[in-house]
Amino acid sequence: MPVYEYEHFDRFCSLGKAFEVTQSVHEEALTSCPRCGRPVRKLISLSNINTPKTNTELRDQGFTKLVKRDDGVYENVTPREGESKMMYRDKPETYPNLQKTIKD
Repeated sequence: MPVYEYEHFDRFCSLGKAFEVTQSVHEEALTSCPRCGRPVRKLISLSNINTPKTNTELRDQGFTKLVKRDDGVYENVTPREGESKMMYRDKPETYPNLQKTIKD
């Protein structure tokens, strides 16, 4: 179940100024503190976004990263088995195989 953050409006109790509550997404937001009964408001929490940091992580998550090396020449720094390391604008046989990464 998700964890939601709430904050007391003015004075706070032993839970502190802000506190966390585990609630179902179907439950109504709290309007009062479960401990002291004072009014509270729901906070918008920071989300955790995990972005790939290495070319291997990019490839493993289904991305293809091309780095421009010359006019019409790109290096595939995330090649999969059977793919060309270099991609040339006028040579479709050197393009990455998207069927390996795009699925319904």
